[in-house]
Amino acid sequence: MLAPCRWIDRRRWLLLPCVVALAHSGCAWLPRAAAVPMPVIHLPANPQRRADVLVVMLPGAYSWPREFIDQGFVARLQQRYAADVAIADAHLGYAENGTLLERVRDDVLLPARRDGYRRIWLVGISLGGFASLGLLMRQPEAIEGVLTIAPYVGPPALLQQVSAAGGAAAYAAAPHDDGDLQAELWVWLGRSSAALRDKIHLYTGSDDRLIAGQRLLETLLAADHVLEVPGDHDWPAWNALWSRWLTHAPWPLA
Repeated sequence: MLAPCRWIDRRRWLLLPCVVALAHSGCAWLPRAAAVPMPVIHLPANPQRRADVLVVMLPGAYSWPREFIDQGFVARLQQRYAADVAIADAHLGYAENGTLLERVRDDVLLPARRDGYRRIWLVGISLGGFASLGLLMRQPEAIEGVLTIAPYVGPPALLQQVSAAGGAAAYAAAPHDDGDLQAELWVWLGRSSAALRDKIHLYTGSDDRLIAGQRLLETLLAADHVLEVPGDHDWPAWNALWSRWLTHAPWPLA
């Protein structure tokens, strides 16, 4: 079983920006229960046959799965590429009870492997970006690649520790307490091979409120795996980033 992560002390930091930005943000604040199994929307590119590629979309902490549909992410993807889509309702409730990675693994990734998908990509926004990185950390062999859009990668105190240590590699060399998934992620990033980190793509807005952590992550990635466009932590920037990604995504054309 996956170890629970510690989120209680960080919850206020995650919550406050969404409350402030409710009127114009892509972060739709409405706490809800962490259902088991996790609800998943399945959208095949062709109802008559399974595609070779499955793109798993993971929303932000307070977003709803259907926002990927309403914002045109799925339609634009499937107009260009022969890829099936699974949108998981991986909201903050699962992070708070420590089952975020476990539920995506058990309710999305394992069924996808049983259904025959061998090329699985994760596309995560904000908290979904963090979940995507965590899943790659736990199951690197099952995931071909990850696109993190404006990812949350840890609270300010943790990011300051990583930076003060001299980066992820130096931070990873020091002892750390077990059970903190966010710290575990940075230890893994500091110890992982270049080939494994090459599975990670980081796209964000230049004025994103989480930019400090994203820039720290950027130092570990190849330059052509990182993209910034003008914009904040909201759908206009995310849509622009998605459009740019779709010009060269490594998936079979439709």
